[in-house]
Formats: sequence, C-alpha cells, structure tokens
Amino acid sequence: MSTSPARTARAPRIGDHLREWRQRRRLSQMDLALGAEISTRHLSFVETGRASPSREMILHLAEQLDIPLRERNVLLVAGGFAPVFPERSLADPAQAAARAAIDIVLNAHEPYPAIAVDRHWTLIAQNGAIAPLLEGCDPSLIEAPANVMRIGLHPKGLAPRIENFGEWRAHLLMRLKRQVELTADPVLVQLHAELSAYPTDIATRRAARPAEANDLFVPVRLASSLGPLSFVSTTTVFGTPIDVTLAELAIETFLPADAATAEALRRAAA
Repeated sequence: MSTSPARTARAPRIGDHLREWRQRRRLSQMDLALGAEISTRHLSFVETGRASPSREMILHLAEQLDIPLRERNVLLVAGGFAPVFPERSLADPAQAAARAAIDIVLNAHEPYPAIAVDRHWTLIAQNGAIAPLLEGCDPSLIEAPANVMRIGLHPKGLAPRIENFGEWRAHLLMRLKRQVELTADPVLVQLHAELSAYPTDIATRRAARPAEANDLFVPVRLASSLGPLSFVSTTTVFGTPIDVTLAELAIETFLPADAATAEALRRAAA
C-alpha cells in the first residue's frame, strides 16, 4: 500500500502579507509606493519576493498601511526579523502607570458609566456607575470574561431594555464590521457573525425612530430602575502606544444625552 507524500502549506512570505494588507486598504501599488516614497518597481519586487525588505522598510510600509502593532510583529517575523513591539499583561509591573491611568479615567467619569475593553470587546475594568446598565442581564453574560458587545445585543442582555434597539443594534454592528475591515481579526469576524444572527424580533418591536433635523449622534435609550436613561458614548485610546496590549485597549465612556439622565445618575451616586 503506497501513500502520497504529505504536502505542507507554504508559510506566507513578507510580500504576501504586505500585498494582502495593501489590498485590504484598497490601495494600488502606485498609491502605496507614492505614500511611502518608494518606487512602484521596488514595491512590486517586495510583494513578489524578488526583493527582501529591510526591517526599517517593513515598519515604514506597515505605518503607511496603518497595520495594528500585533500584525506588524507578524510582518517582521515573516521578513526574518525579531518582533519589536512588546505585549505585556496589564497585571505586569511595567504596566502599572497605564493601569493607574485607566483607573483615574474610569473613576473621574463617575457618576457616569465607563468601561475599559480589549480588542475583542472583553471587559477589562469598569467604574461603580456601570451597575444600572447591567440590571436584569443573565449572570452568564456578565461573569468574566464578559464581552461588552454580547451583553449589549444578546436577547438575555440589555437588548429587551433598549428603547431604540433597532438603530443601536445597527450602530454597533456597523462599528464592529468596520473594526473587522481594519484588523482582519478572526475572533472579531466570528463575533460579528454571532451578533448578526441574534433574533431581530426585538429590533422589530423597538423600531428606530425617525432621524430629527438636529440629531448629531446615535444615543442609546435604556429603561432602568432609575427611570429612562439616555447616553451618548465616546472612545478614548492611548496616544502613540508601543505596547500591543495598550494599543488594543479602549476606554468607553457614557455621557448623559439629556438633563434627566444626568440628574438620575447624580441622585443614584449620592
């Protein structure tokens, strides 16, 4: 009995990675070459493997393509170089200043809710004002590691209490889709598919309200024991991070979209 020799898939070369990211960014070779101030011929040689880029060139092209730090390390390894961007847990003593900064922002935002999340929307930290938002959620959704997107859209999460669920669901899915396009993260791809498959009968019952002429943002309107709450969210990230963990971390803050919400949260905090 004969067996055919096993075939092993060729590991992607640095040129393969760069071409994939260029195409993901919808750039031609000429577009990227002009932005990077190199010749189109040289870029073509790099993508086809006829030229081996230096470590500096790989980082330069990655910067032009706005590639996440985690994937820049992948490119460097594919090019035969060691990774340059460290990835340290927030529990690492070296991250003490970063963790302190996160706690300062979260605590300073009270009495309004604020959370810190990683690249997969896993809840990393929260302030004391987040409790009213999580009322009635299934315990399995909020136990660690809790996923904020899943909490927001799951039928056993916040979904039944969101008054404008239709428009809020569309907003979150669009935001997640954009993140998938930017990062090509397979975990986010799977998360987007999961959230998109959740029942939409809640969205049907809670249809999106018609847009008003003075609308500037999409608020989330939530029923709670404090009364109706309305929030607009903002996102804060670390500036110029060189650590993968910090580059992928974001602080989501929720600001009152009306005076009644601000007063209800102030009373609850008092």
